[in-house]
Amino acid sequence: MSHDPQCIFCKIVAGHIPSKKVHEDDELLVFHDIHPWAPVHLLVIPKVHVASLADIEPEHQQWLGKMLSLAPKLMKQQGVTNGFRTVINTGADGGQEVYHLHMHVYGGPRPWAKG
Repeated sequence: MSHDPQCIFCKIVAGHIPSKKVHEDDELLVFHDIHPWAPVHLLVIPKVHVASLADIEPEHQQWLGKMLSLAPKLMKQQGVTNGFRTVINTGADGGQEVYHLHMHVYGGPRPWAKG
């Protein structure tokens, strides 16, 4: 399925829910998390609905490289210069709350103390 009408991230991609965008291209959207765990907390999502990393198919694999390669550039643009963290939660036991593949990018001084 390329779009899930019940998915909050699909609604953000479609423009039905506003977001504070940082980057957008044909495949990906990057925006600030509304409940940040760090001074800079971005979410990187594919525009096509894939529920989780466990559901990635060969035709989706280019997103993962693109998602990871965007992280340093975006953190630098956001003023993060002393390191950052990338996290992809997968499934219930992996801590995934929104079932649309997404990567968290956290930056700032030691933001991971929350979890």
